[in-house]
Amino acid sequence: MFLLGNLLEAVALVLGMVLQLFMWIIIIRALISWVNPDPYNPIVQFLYKVTEPVLFTIRKALPMSGLGIDISPLVVILIIYFLQIFLVQTLSDFSSMLH
Repeated sequence: MFLLGNLLEAVALVLGMVLQLFMWIIIIRALISWVNPDPYNPIVQFLYKVTEPVLFTIRKALPMSGLGIDISPLVVILIIYFLQIFLVQTLSDFSSMLH
């Protein structure tokens, strides 16, 4: 049981870090979109390649054509917060119970 507890704790920590990193990538992408970035810049290309599949899925699921602004990054950030509070914390708590 101790080994499983350590494994779940490690998974929770790594998942929390990955979610935090992805949240910052989403924020940076949203900020960069305000300044009309060079589409051939490798950093801009990376940001779009990493974030567009998730943002496109949100845009497709929530029709926001009448708003005039893209709120899909905000929706993704809220989903990330939910996953951090619910999933990561639940894994961490469960690993503590196994110790």
